[in-house]
Amino acid sequence: MNSELELYLEYTSKPWGMLTYRAVWSQLPHIVNSKILDFGSGFGTTANHLAKNNDVLAIEPNADMVEARICENSYKQIIGSIEQLREQEDNSFDVIVCHCVLEYLKERKDIFREFCRVLRPNGIISILKHNYAGKIMHQVVRENNTDQATYLLNNGTINIMNFGEVNYYDINEMLEWAEDIEISVEKIFGVRTFWDLQQNDSNKYEPNWVPKMIEMEMKVSHIDEFIKISYFNHILLRKNR
Repeated sequence: MNSELELYLEYTSKPWGMLTYRAVWSQLPHIVNSKILDFGSGFGTTANHLAKNNDVLAIEPNADMVEARICENSYKQIIGSIEQLREQEDNSFDVIVCHCVLEYLKERKDIFREFCRVLRPNGIISILKHNYAGKIMHQVVRENNTDQATYLLNNGTINIMNFGEVNYYDINEMLEWAEDIEISVEKIFGVRTFWDLQQNDSNKYEPNWVPKMIEMEMKVSHIDEFIKISYFNHILLRKNR
């Protein structure tokens, strides 16, 4: 594993690094005794969490991340991408999670259509995506980098360490990928609305910072004004038939 991935793994293990996961998990419906696909499972943090009470299949292309994955609870892990997704049977999963993945992939429309194919009727897709407005807020407020913010506003691109170029997409675009498949938006949440904008990183070492921050984040996660400026958007979709 390269040094950048090691730093990322270390970060995700910290209490503040777990904030995103904790927020997203609390926004999911109560899921038990279900068959779940985690596509782009990374270090397996979400797959491991959901495997406590569910049958989970995780697909991840990065072999180094798979080798270092968290596996306290039993789940099936596959190294691969869309090819392995295509091997799954129609209508075989109750829930699909795909968190911060599609913005890095050229074949995201094809992958999304595969999600729709393998998802059972009335099933849920959980998509966590980078929010364009939230990234610009982060650049101006947190980083004080108005040049980078202007570059993004002028259709510039940005690269995320370890993962590559972020290609932003919106919800309407995603629904168009479904084409003839009936997919509807159940809920949209904001994730990381405040804490990405704090400029004093020493705050997170204070004993009460994490519980207070997660409480505040959850208070506004469903409010439209805050969703629009959050760093991530969490979208729950339902397959109607």
